[in-house]
Amino acid sequence: MDPSWENPVKARLREGLPVVAATITAPSPDVAARAANLGFDFLWVEMEHSPITLETLRHMVLATRGLPAATFARVPVNELWTAKRVLDAGVSGVIFPFTSTPELAAQAVAACRYPPHGRRGSGPILARTSWPGGEADYQDSADRNVMAIVIVEEARALERIDEIAATPGVDALFIGTSDLSFSLGLRGRQDDPKLESAIARIVEAGRKHGVPLGRPAATPELARQYMEQGFLLFQAATDLGFMAAGARAFLEPLDKFRERRERRTIY
Repeated sequence: MDPSWENPVKARLREGLPVVAATITAPSPDVAARAANLGFDFLWVEMEHSPITLETLRHMVLATRGLPAATFARVPVNELWTAKRVLDAGVSGVIFPFTSTPELAAQAVAACRYPPHGRRGSGPILARTSWPGGEADYQDSADRNVMAIVIVEEARALERIDEIAATPGVDALFIGTSDLSFSLGLRGRQDDPKLESAIARIVEAGRKHGVPLGRPAATPELARQYMEQGFLLFQAATDLGFMAAGARAFLEPLDKFRERRERRTIY
């Protein structure tokens, strides 16, 4: 273990380099360990929209220990206690949904720091034993390296987006484009000028305050397009989505052959 360890995601963003996360929704440490070796910068363990529990998250942290991708968790709600639980499980980043006010942004940062800089409770018995930087001086290392990523995904956040982006300690500003679309009355549509205008306001605030910007990117083509707009942090498809894509890539070239074989069998 290296006491001088630095969160690689944080280091890349500081250097202006892009980072890509694989979204983990299957409650399986094997899936997490496999994804952590595929070239992604970090794992986005999805605890808002999946059945993954704290116990499973802990198993994932242990299964991915020492592997290339860092393990982050999106908590179900922006609360101190939700962050405490995943941090004590050993994650090196927390993703906070529906961060629609500067007060919630400040709360997210405080949840990831020990006093006097924050409000994280002292009890890292498990986190210390799996921390990439080693057990010694865990609290100081965690305060330097744990990332607080806030998600802007409500129309009301636009009213105070400059204050949210200016919150000290926010490591990245992620745009939840689907929820933002719903909040704007667009029912999830991604091609509406109203949504594009809202995204532009968030991008402007992030650039003004030097905060890295993130958004979902379903394809590499979209990721490259968003990079040109100034985005650096990308949430890629889910584990199940990649499995489905791989299955389609295998089966579709065989469809005509399979159809001919089935007809021959029937007749």
